[in-house]
Amino acid sequence: MMAAVAVFTVTGMSAQSLFDEIILDGETVSASSDSIVADEQPAVPVQPRRSVVRHISKDGEPSLWNLTDEYGNQLDSLYFGPQELLVDPYMDVEHTLMPPAFYLPATFISYDGTLMGKAVNPVSPDSPKVSEMNWADRIVARTARQQELFQQFMIAHPELVVYNIETLPRAPKDFVMEVDPTSAKINVTEFTRDVKEMASVAAPVELKRIHWLHKFDGSLQFSQAYISPNWYQGGKSNLNGLMSLFYKLRLNPAFHPNFSFELSTQYRVGVNNAPDDEVHNYNITEDLLQINLYTGLKAWKRWSYTVSSFLKTQMLNHFRNNSHDLTSAMFAPGDFNLGIGMSYGYSRNKMSFNATINPLSYNLRMCLNHRLPPQWFGIEEGKKTKSTYGSNIELKFNVKMAWNIEYSTRLFAFTNYETAYGDWEHTLNFTINRYLSTKLYCYLRYQSDGKQFEDTKWHKWQLKEILSIGFSYTFARE
Repeated sequence: MMAAVAVFTVTGMSAQSLFDEIILDGETVSASSDSIVADEQPAVPVQPRRSVVRHISKDGEPSLWNLTDEYGNQLDSLYFGPQELLVDPYMDVEHTLMPPAFYLPATFISYDGTLMGKAVNPVSPDSPKVSEMNWADRIVARTARQQELFQQFMIAHPELVVYNIETLPRAPKDFVMEVDPTSAKINVTEFTRDVKEMASVAAPVELKRIHWLHKFDGSLQFSQAYISPNWYQGGKSNLNGLMSLFYKLRLNPAFHPNFSFELSTQYRVGVNNAPDDEVHNYNITEDLLQINLYTGLKAWKRWSYTVSSFLKTQMLNHFRNNSHDLTSAMFAPGDFNLGIGMSYGYSRNKMSFNATINPLSYNLRMCLNHRLPPQWFGIEEGKKTKSTYGSNIELKFNVKMAWNIEYSTRLFAFTNYETAYGDWEHTLNFTINRYLSTKLYCYLRYQSDGKQFEDTKWHKWQLKEILSIGFSYTFARE
């Protein structure tokens, strides 16, 4: 323990201090006497005050360049005035912040002169780095730092320390009233709690491990426009609806840090009232069913060996406008992809990033509807499937920009070194409250063997954009 050294001198009259007891060398010493000397120290020699000519500024204030110390010595301009603030960008201050209880009204408890050796000054280059301490040392250093700052505050401003732990009121007691019919009296006794009896009555709490984490997100959104028949610019009224369902199940990384498993399913369907279609009452603008499976074994740090796969198709039949000609149906087309490679994952605060690179990838394109020619989807005539081998990459990024704004994007690309295709999805979600939200969805697709569409400039690139507002609901255990 470090020996405390203090000098207290009271002359002339008896002064009452806030500190009635002082800890010196591990012993409690009364500070009520007129003079206490713990260790004599030589007095500071009094230097003669020299006469200094002070320059007065125009506004009547002394010039900063003529300031002197308590002995009349002129101060060096290098040590006062504006100074350059050097900030260490690698300083870790997370574990040095004071708890909220530190800012409550000050209450005097005791004074300890041995805190100087326990507290850690986070801005001192000689102090140990907080990031290199274990959790127990960090708590001890933070507690000592808190007590040291509080003692400095008490010494500098004793008038602000208005509470003393010895004078605070005691907690109210509980009493029990019992009626004695034999004596016609009411007996009031203090209620005491038997800790052993309470422990025997209370059932033990069993905390079970949660191995599986899940998340569900569902939304039903609309967009509507009414245009009167005599509108000067023309146009037709329309009503659009979009339903989105998403479910994800993954293994809890807290109990399984070296193995990862994730299964996700999403389905989106959008319809409108087809004002320009005289054959159908509605048109399908969005129809996607996708199932993703991901398994990984940790390699080192944020890298893992992974096996990933997905199945993508649609659920409903699609027709051309003003026609009964079928353009697509369930598993016509359909895609199945299986890849083996490595993945990199990074997550911090409200941002997450994941990259999966599969040098070995297998892709199966299928057309299982006999009403559709397989040549439309790059499959040879007379066959229903086409297998290709190549490589793929998938990038995912999610960030919560504000408490009610969330942005997510997904980029997937596959190539068999002859042709290539890729999907790039963007979703911007604005949460109004728990049940209302607005979504902006943008889907960009590239297909190297895409054919020129009639009467348009669209060739290899395809684009879909949807802006909607409606109901949403989310529940999760993550």
